[in-house]
Amino acid sequence: MLSSLITPIRVGLKRGILERSRGWSRAELDAHQAREAAVLRRFALERSPFYRRFHKGLENAPLEELPILTKAAMMEAFDELVTDRAVRLAEAEEHLKNRAGAELFRGRYVVLSTSGSTGRRGVFLFNKTEWISVLANIARPILWSGIAGRITKPPRTAMIASRTPWHYSARVTQSLTTRLLPSLHLDAAEPIVTIVRRLNEWQPEFLAGYPSVVRELAEEQKAGRLKIRPRGISTAAEVLTAETRRRLRQTWGVKVFDTYGATEYAPIAAECAFGRKHLVEDGAIIEVVDERGRAMPAGEAGEKILLTVFHSRTQPLIRYEISDVVRLETGGSACECGRAFRVMGSIEGRVEEVLQFGAVSVHPNVFHEVLEMVPAAGWQVVQDEAGLTVNLAGLRDAAVCDAIARELGMALSRQGAQASIQVRMVEALERGATGKAPLVMSKMRRERAAGAGATEVSV
Repeated sequence: MLSSLITPIRVGLKRGILERSRGWSRAELDAHQAREAAVLRRFALERSPFYRRFHKGLENAPLEELPILTKAAMMEAFDELVTDRAVRLAEAEEHLKNRAGAELFRGRYVVLSTSGSTGRRGVFLFNKTEWISVLANIARPILWSGIAGRITKPPRTAMIASRTPWHYSARVTQSLTTRLLPSLHLDAAEPIVTIVRRLNEWQPEFLAGYPSVVRELAEEQKAGRLKIRPRGISTAAEVLTAETRRRLRQTWGVKVFDTYGATEYAPIAAECAFGRKHLVEDGAIIEVVDERGRAMPAGEAGEKILLTVFHSRTQPLIRYEISDVVRLETGGSACECGRAFRVMGSIEGRVEEVLQFGAVSVHPNVFHEVLEMVPAAGWQVVQDEAGLTVNLAGLRDAAVCDAIARELGMALSRQGAQASIQVRMVEALERGATGKAPLVMSKMRRERAAGAGATEVSV
């Protein structure tokens, strides 16, 4: 069983090794990245037929000159890309479909899948050594926050995320939860009344979850139905808006630490005790680029990020594309925490959250500006063929719905867009298989992607 192979002690030791980078200078970090990238590239060329073809003629070229690896290209060439020549995608997907719990694929690999929010899901393999690195990295943010507690008395934790067996959060929690690390794992898709009851029983010292769920819980705490006193709160997997952060801090009077990551590499960035969100650059090269793959200067938003993940040996990821709109902070990486990692200025969502109205593109910030201050526990904008539907959870005054529709209509008009808008009060936001509730989504884009042959899974 996975739990017998991977123990919190081994993960703690690996985390300690990784944390040696805290005292590095930027020059030391750059040298480390160059060495690790070179080792990864040689390994991929030796073991992966795909990379021999994909990087042909560029074996000695700088990293930034290599082609970008999209999820679609990776999945299309999966059998040739992986370095275990006995692995086949069809068998890995069969494993995902028919097995749950801790069973390893082919007795060697953890298999995870992304939910397909960009039109096609991805399948990812990790051998035992790689999985130790994954778990050690994901354990770092709580250490960075300064509230990790003593090793002999770790904080009593509650995590509200996905319990779907193939999802990242479910497998991580399953691997790390022991008698020594007390943790309650709740499904974000459960009714809020059930989550409240379980949290009241558990009384966590540290609360982690999707921002949309934790924001609802803040409203439950204010109403007196939830009665917990966490010492710290961590959010991940959805965009944490400034207003949601403010509400959480106002409700519980504690710091909120946000983590940004992906199944492919997590965390990509995490907040330190001083509130700055650092890229986790000792385990990957993280490029913020424009639509053509050119590096973006600090202070300017890129169209995507590219990951070159050093520990990815079974399934090498070299300049792997994630379509998130990210802006790096200007002013260098100097921080009181001592880390030389660059600082993320903002995460503005996915390119896929930009909605199309004919020839007009509307950025999700337009919806944030109108809806963030609405007195609701949560909001969500859904685009379909009929127009826009705005779901407001926990809203008590139906009279404001018409006003919100008018204000949103004017905001769209200023962008040169028009749409039929319905604003409605709902008991809960739409959540997908992993329990996430995206703030802005287009059902039309999903349908087009599915029609083009992609594997579509609810998000």
